[in-house]
Amino acid sequence: MHSHKHLRSDGRERRIIIAIVLNFVIAAAEIAGGFFAGSLSLVSDALHNFSDAVSLLISLAAVKLSKRKHTETSTFGYKRTEILAALFNASILIIVSFFLFKAVVERLLSPAVINVRVMLVVALLGFTANAIAVLLLRKDACRDMNIKSAYLHLALDSLSSAAVIAGGVCIFFFKAYWIDPALTVLIGLYVLKEGCSLVCDSLHILMQRTPKGIDPHLIQKEVQKIEGVRDIHHLHVWEITDGEIFLECHINLSSDLKISESCVIKTKLEELLSDKFNIDHCTFQFEYNSCRGVSLIK
Repeated sequence: MHSHKHLRSDGRERRIIIAIVLNFVIAAAEIAGGFFAGSLSLVSDALHNFSDAVSLLISLAAVKLSKRKHTETSTFGYKRTEILAALFNASILIIVSFFLFKAVVERLLSPAVINVRVMLVVALLGFTANAIAVLLLRKDACRDMNIKSAYLHLALDSLSSAAVIAGGVCIFFFKAYWIDPALTVLIGLYVLKEGCSLVCDSLHILMQRTPKGIDPHLIQKEVQKIEGVRDIHHLHVWEITDGEIFLECHINLSSDLKISESCVIKTKLEELLSDKFNIDHCTFQFEYNSCRGVSLIK
């Protein structure tokens, strides 16, 4: 017996497109301003913005592809393309971080004077654009790993732009030009950390590991409280995409019920799993003493 709920579509595509335009515009402005001002941290922030725009394009393509209906050869559809997009975007973050570290070494070997006024103006524009994009995607990031990967790109950009502004102020008043490469290192470390975190989260789903926050033994305990259920075994819980959790298991009934009677238990199981564990895609195999000596998970 199988049950599931369908997710509703929303306006996330339009919000992603707006964020893409903002990031391409500000990346171009920061690259030009960074070279003109001689600011490495501004150029590194621009490269991060450009990678964000690319990641948003990938996320948008994944969103569109994930809406394609399932086929005989792709029975789950194309929803996992969003996780693949998240993994790809996270990998880009990691690669970008090493380019930033390389640029720092080059700048330390060849110091340069920075036009602080240009640096501050462009960084302020970058911060504003990133903040708008972050607000646009904030709601979608809470329920979609694909969008979350792009959202984290943008959130990090906002932080790095704020850091560039703070660094520019310090350089303007104290002539501390070492702050520019130091900020680039900090930005690179943030990018590396978040990229690794997203890679781990994406692989967690692709490897069909138990979703975070789900305890199979707690599911067993709650399910066995339902009248008519003796035990639960052969339990498997996984995610197709972020937040879309699937469950399949064998339910050993305490008596030999008719199919119509077992449907009452099925309804109770669906309500329990949805309300307590946020699991809306369930497949149950009802049986009566047909599996002996089995474990909860096999």
